[in-house]
Amino acid sequence: MKNYLFAFALLFLFSCEKDNPVIENEEELITTLTYKLTASDGTIVEGKFQDLDGDGGNAPTISNIVLKPNTMYSGSITLLNESVSPAEDITTEVEEEGSDHQFFFEATLANITVSYDDMDADNKAVGLKTKVVTEAASNGKLSITLKHKPNKSAMGVADGNIANAGGETDINVVFDVIIQ
Repeated sequence: MKNYLFAFALLFLFSCEKDNPVIENEEELITTLTYKLTASDGTIVEGKFQDLDGDGGNAPTISNIVLKPNTMYSGSITLLNESVSPAEDITTEVEEEGSDHQFFFEATLANITVSYDDMDADNKAVGLKTKVVTEAASNGKLSITLKHKPNKSAMGVADGNIANAGGETDINVVFDVIIQ
């Protein structure tokens, strides 16, 4: 009888595998997105989203973006995790893993154009750097979405169309934009 119990115990031990999933690229917490826009005359405007407690809890703070009409801006995005001290700069990680990330810009106002000004190692858009051109005075919303593992080969994605991007959303921020 002891031999049967011993054999059963061995069989049980070797048949049980521990689930230790390998996390290929764990998502980072992004608490702060800053969109810095520098006009051709040197004027700097910043839109800032900050949600220090992440999803749930307190509502985020989101500033308006006020731009001049008929102006070209150079844009740059900074991403931080400010829930830790010192704050963790996520921007560098997104830049280094550019082939796995892409920002998408969707505006409800017709008088603004956002275009990509940076590319990943495969010469595909990332969006940490942009060019923004404004036209006549207007107001509306600008949505900035960071996708993780988007299908950068999908139709329209290279031009910033999020419809076919797939992937997971790392962060989505909607700024009120005023061109005056």
